[in-house]
Amino acid sequence: MDSYQNPESGKTYISPQLDSFGDKERKVRIATKLIEHPETYAFAKINSELVLRHKDGAKSCITAKFFEDDRKIFVLNIQGYTVATDKPHNASFSFVGEEIGKLVEFLHHVQSMPLEGRGPKKIKDEDLHRLVLSSNQARAMLQDNQELFAEVIKSAVTKEDVIAVGYRKRQLEVFDRLLNDEVYFEKIKASLSCKDEMLWQRFLEKNPWIFGYGLSYIYASSLDGKKLEQVVQGHSVSNHGKRADGLLKTKGFISSLCFAEIKTHKTPLLQNKQYRAGCWAPSNELAGGVCQTQVTVSSAVDSIQAKLAITDESGNPTGEEAFNYMPKSFLVVGSLQEFVSGHGVNQEKYRSFELYRKNTTNPEIITFDELYERARFIVTQYER
Repeated sequence: MDSYQNPESGKTYISPQLDSFGDKERKVRIATKLIEHPETYAFAKINSELVLRHKDGAKSCITAKFFEDDRKIFVLNIQGYTVATDKPHNASFSFVGEEIGKLVEFLHHVQSMPLEGRGPKKIKDEDLHRLVLSSNQARAMLQDNQELFAEVIKSAVTKEDVIAVGYRKRQLEVFDRLLNDEVYFEKIKASLSCKDEMLWQRFLEKNPWIFGYGLSYIYASSLDGKKLEQVVQGHSVSNHGKRADGLLKTKGFISSLCFAEIKTHKTPLLQNKQYRAGCWAPSNELAGGVCQTQVTVSSAVDSIQAKLAITDESGNPTGEEAFNYMPKSFLVVGSLQEFVSGHGVNQEKYRSFELYRKNTTNPEIITFDELYERARFIVTQYER
């Protein structure tokens, strides 16, 4: 008893994996459910007349044979039993009231219930109902309320990584489109009424997790929850003029300041013409970005000195501290796609860029496509 071959009411049974006739590669399962009928009706012949008879105490066993890979039912059997003898009979029968819904629900569960492992299974009705419906409701809710769902998930992005992975996957798709879909990029830029750099700054401001595995594999969080783009001099952190697009602090036993300068994926990395044969100088934008970041860091060291105590709008200490000994900095600029031609990579250009990058200690130079790959790694590691 209490198996798919001898079922009890109130449960759905699934057989172990069985080989399919004629196709050994496909696996078959048998789903079984027993339904008790306090009262039912059956057709019977009395003196050559077909009549509908009322019956008390009966039960029906529904058996569905289906292929495991696509859940396609190829045999559906409904057998009636009498309670007294527990033997099957050939009289036809009907489902009444809620019993009809149970039949439909059973067929739906065959399509939806999980089948991990090769062994048999039995699941109580209430557990199966909760498992299957909650999954469907979640999909429907996400489909119908994508923007609302994203906002809810976004509020927990730094607190609940398991939940946040859904939000991060969605943002990774946006990142990819911003990089590779010019029409989409211009559309978003127009909707925000901003320039190229500001669009990237806003995107990365809302997704600080993207920097997480790029900074010596130490997660970087927005400093005191403030915006990614911050003024370095004036107020408690800044005085005038010099701006770092990102002021971050690494999460560790001792927090250290980290400065980010963000350009665009369209920014050229090298000059249009060779400086000498086989030698390509960095573009004005790249060299200027490096210089700008270095000046920003130098100004911060002079202004903040060794330790920065974070205060709120009223000047009260928040309890956060960030140390400023040799602060880390990085510059996000351009794309390695610049070095790819129709027949492969331009090795001379790529070599010139890599030599310049490798010999620039601070800031660390990261291209937008490299940052995307790091973000993709963060997302995909949770799917393994």
